Amino acid sequence: MFEGKVAVVTGGAKGIGKTIAREFCKAGARVCIIDLLPNDYYVGDLADQAVLEDFARKVIADCGHVDYLVNNALPLMKGIDECTYEEFNYALRVGVTAPFYLAKLFAPHFAPGGAIVNISSSRDRMSQPQTESYTAAKGGISALTHALAVSFSGKVRVNAISPGWIDTDYTVYQGPDAAQQPAGRVGNPLDIANMVLYLCSDKAGFITGANICIDGGMTRQMIYHNDWGWTLGGTDT
Repeated sequence: MFEGKVAVVTGGAKGIGKTIAREFCKAGARVCIIDLLPNDYYVGDLADQAVLEDFARKVIADCGHVDYLVNNALPLMKGIDECTYEEFNYALRVGVTAPFYLAKLFAPHFAPGGAIVNISSSRDRMSQPQTESYTAAKGGISALTHALAVSFSGKVRVNAISPGWIDTDYTVYQGPDAAQQPAGRVGNPLDIANMVLYLCSDKAGFITGANICIDGGMTRQMIYHNDWGWTLGGTDT
């Protein structure tokens, strides 16, 4: 399906990104990874403008064009109690600025039928305490998705995926961890990679500006204390 195509995957050295890169390779695509971790293409910090520009130059020099850009790299997660000004801005540079700038750098080089897929999070619509830097970055990339979809209208389709609980070690959970999910299990990276490849394929040719939440149904589940067996833990006062 992707023979001869060029896929750029940020944060592609581990976890969800590694699985996305592997699935593209299995389908025949040439994959260009950028990650802070060691990999066989480009090691660099997405928060650095010069790194992004050098990476984009290398991709175009090596491949001549880009078919798919998958913005997957993980922003820093710190909360309001401990996150510094610099750390918060770093999270936004990795999670929002880098996807924007890579889209801009590759804009003249996207082949016909090109697609961008941004990996957001179900945290773009719900939160746990002390997650402000990560949550803000994921909210930002979700909004960036529909903005880019409109700007790239007729040229590049742009969509987002918002994963819920994805266990990157493919652990099979039993008991409450699985039962609390309406789908009956915790997710794994293939659940996300399969959707990435679908959104990049011609089968998704009429989908752009969308944000697809893949979370086992958790964000659709209403929870109230003492309802259907749910109990809020803590100490009575």
